[in-house]
Amino acid sequence: MDELAGKVAVVTGAASGIGNAFARRFAADGMKVVLSDIEEAALERATAELTASGADVLPVATDTSIRSSVDELAQRTLDHFGAVHVVCNNAGVGSRGLRLVDVPERDFEWVLGVNLWGVMHGIWAFLPHLRAQNEGHVVNTASISGFSHRPRMGPYNASKAAVIAVSETLQFELEDEGSDVGVTVVCPGWVRTNISQAVRNLPEQYHYELTPEQAAEMAEYKARRKRVTGGAIEPDELADQVRDAVVAKQFYVFTDDGCIDDASIRFDRILAGENPTNPGLG
Repeated sequence: MDELAGKVAVVTGAASGIGNAFARRFAADGMKVVLSDIEEAALERATAELTASGADVLPVATDTSIRSSVDELAQRTLDHFGAVHVVCNNAGVGSRGLRLVDVPERDFEWVLGVNLWGVMHGIWAFLPHLRAQNEGHVVNTASISGFSHRPRMGPYNASKAAVIAVSETLQFELEDEGSDVGVTVVCPGWVRTNISQAVRNLPEQYHYELTPEQAAEMAEYKARRKRVTGGAIEPDELADQVRDAVVAKQFYVFTDDGCIDDASIRFDRILAGENPTNPGLG
C-alpha cells in the first residue's frame, strides 16, 4: 500500500471520533471513502462535511454487530466503487462502569457484539476480496485496555483483548500464506472521543435500569475517569499514525510511550509472579 490515492477505504464508526478522523485522513490522501455508522443523522453530517472538502464519499448506515448488515456494507462498497483496499474495523462502544459482579449478561452481549463481532464481521465480509487481489490492509481498533485491564471495564477489556488476539492470528495466517495483505491493530490510550456516551446507541433489547446504588457508583467512576483523561490525544493524531502504519505495513500502533509502558509493566509483573493488573481507576 505505497500509494493510497484513488483507492478505496471503508471505515466503520465513521460519523464521529476516531473513525471520522480515519476517514478524513484517508480522504486527504486522495482515497475514496465509505463512511459506515449506526447513527444515521451523524452519518449524514459527516458525509456532508467530507463531501464539501472534495472527497468521493459513500455513506452506508450499518450495525456492525449484525453480520448481514456488514455483508451489505461490503456489497454496496463493491457495487459503488468496484474495489476495496483499506478496511478499518473501528466501530466500538464502552463499558458502563459497573463492577464485574454487577454487569448484566446483556452488557457483555452488546459490547462484544460491537467491539469483537463487529471486527470479525468486517474480516469475513472484506478479507476475501483483499486476498483475491493480494493487496490491501485491515485496520482493527483495539485499545491499551486489551493489555492493561483496569477495573469497572470488564466487557470492554474482554472485547479489546480479543481484538488483539484476532488481529495477531490474522497477521500470522496472512504471512504464512505469503499474502501481501497487511494488518494493523490500533491500541490507543485515552483519545478525546464521545465513546463514554456510547449508551445513546444501546439497542432496546439491551436496555436495563440501574439501581440507585449502581447509578451513584457510575457517576463517581465517570468523575474519576474524567480527572485522569486530561492528557487524552486528539483523534487526528491517532489517524496520522494509522495512515503511516498502513503505508509501512506496521502491525501495532500505540498512541504514546505510556501505552507501551502499560503493556511492558504487565508482562514484567507476570514474570515476577505478581498480579498483572496495572494501577488505574478503581
